[in-house]
Amino acid sequence: MAQAAIFAFGQACSGYRFIHVFNVLERRTWFGIGSFGGLFEEGQLARIAGVNIPTGKRVEIALRYIHGIGPAKAREICEKVGIDSARRVNQLTDSEVLRIRETIDADYMVEGDLRRDTAMNIKRLMDLGCYRGLRHRRGLPVRGQRTHTNARTRKGPAKAIAGKKK
Repeated sequence: MAQAAIFAFGQACSGYRFIHVFNVLERRTWFGIGSFGGLFEEGQLARIAGVNIPTGKRVEIALRYIHGIGPAKAREICEKVGIDSARRVNQLTDSEVLRIRETIDADYMVEGDLRRDTAMNIKRLMDLGCYRGLRHRRGLPVRGQRTHTNARTRKGPAKAIAGKKK
């Protein structure tokens, strides 16, 4: 199912906002007056650690869309924040989403920081010139797998060698 592109425009006035939401794919428009202290609407996205997590899924599953959070860490975050893992993201209030966001920012390395850290570790191995670094540099398997056959993921597609016929 394609994600709907949703545009929201608001004008603040004494704690409430006049809301104009336009859904491009379904060609629907909503108007309303309200505060954003309530539940997430169906078309509204929860953004945590720079990732739009899906609103229709359970919290424990939706957190896994963030790079660096798997099943165990997602369960741990739900327990820390005190959210039942069976609840859906669209049932969360803004304050609960904020608590999740703050917990992830404070206690976990995710997304860009994690990718940067991994890349720096690989670069360090390559600069040292150790065996693992050389394997990374040559684009070969690092963890002792055989390369006589297989290893096509790391080596790329097979290259034909001239004069190899029998």
